[in-house]
Amino acid sequence: MSSSRTIRAVKTFVLLGALASVLCAQAVIGSQAVAADPSAEPSGGLIAIVPLDPNNPGSAAYVNGGLQIDNGRAFVSTNATITSGNKTTHVTMPYRGTMLVCASTTVKLAADTSVPAGEVPGVLMAMDAGAVEMSFATTHKADVLLTPDFRILIGGAGASEIKVRLGVGGDTCVDNPGADGSFVEVDSLFDASHYRIDPGQRVMFQHGSMQTVVDREKEPCGCPPDIAVVTGNEFPLAQSEGLAPIPKPASMPMLPQGAASQTAPPLVYPTSSAASQTANIPAPAPAPPTVTVAVPAAKPSTTATKQSGVFGKLGHLIKRIFGAE
Repeated sequence: MSSSRTIRAVKTFVLLGALASVLCAQAVIGSQAVAADPSAEPSGGLIAIVPLDPNNPGSAAYVNGGLQIDNGRAFVSTNATITSGNKTTHVTMPYRGTMLVCASTTVKLAADTSVPAGEVPGVLMAMDAGAVEMSFATTHKADVLLTPDFRILIGGAGASEIKVRLGVGGDTCVDNPGADGSFVEVDSLFDASHYRIDPGQRVMFQHGSMQTVVDREKEPCGCPPDIAVVTGNEFPLAQSEGLAPIPKPASMPMLPQGAASQTAPPLVYPTSSAASQTANIPAPAPAPPTVTVAVPAAKPSTTATKQSGVFGKLGHLIKRIFGAE
């Protein structure tokens, strides 16, 4: 288990390092653009528009990077980090489509600055946990999504509906549900293996490896249902992920000085004034008389043993001689 966690940590470090150079270089450009004229209206070259108003059900919990804030929305021109709370964040991608950042998911965005001026740049995205759904009208400029294990390239002209979910232990689910959509190319970050996902195909790469692939995955790859807001003891998902502050427990009101505290009167039972009542217990019914049955004793046998024969007569004769009879 510790070895698996170490491998996952190294993969995440490599993923962040692959995106760090792009984000750092573009963060300076974006910061200078905002500092030059902070009141300027957002212009062309945007790669994302993120709602920030908490009253908007599709708003993000946290956004930073090279962006401008206007009318409760963040206009991303170069790069940004978008984090969802316990609800899915709806991100508008100009000239491209929309992206859903699922609950408790963080996605990093960066524009491809190598394209000539006037052309729509490709977008580099990165995530190390959670799930996203992308509905793009792709061009010849491919968009790329990096995970700790794979480089997922969305290429080919046409509309595409791509869903990606990262599970426990590196399980990566990629769904390309559109029957007429573009292809999706999945490349491993650690070897030369690759996998092409055709339109209408859903694939699960188990344990972040192309050695164990389920090419007809049954479980969905997109966003799970949003957490319903209830008034009971719901689980604070956003607080557990560190995406929202933990509310402080309600404190007891303080009494002003000199005010007597109000206490409930003690409960007193008036036993002295209540008349004691003796319950009338009925006398027990007399026990039924005991019937004794005499059992006659067994009579001794009165049958005498008769002696007969010569020896019996001889015995009588001897008793007469000696006066025994």
